[in-house]
Amino acid sequence: MNYTYILRCADGTYYTGWTNDLDKRLAAHNAGTASKYTRPRRPVSLAYHETFDTKEEAMRREWEIKQLTRKQKEALMGLHP
Repeated sequence: MNYTYILRCADGTYYTGWTNDLDKRLAAHNAGTASKYTRPRRPVSLAYHETFDTKEEAMRREWEIKQLTRKQKEALMGLHP
């Protein structure tokens, strides 16, 4: 399985990425070894994820989500009606 995910950072920002091991990637983000962006914004928590059969699909969806505004991301996560 491959996943596209959105993390909620400690400073209230969101980070979007993709992985083939969601638990391991979340642990790496919280250890400070996964991303320059999330390292100073720990702890992070998983706010949303989608599952895909291929990494190409997950990477494409990551790009699509990164094009969204903050409000659109929050609507996707079900935070706004």
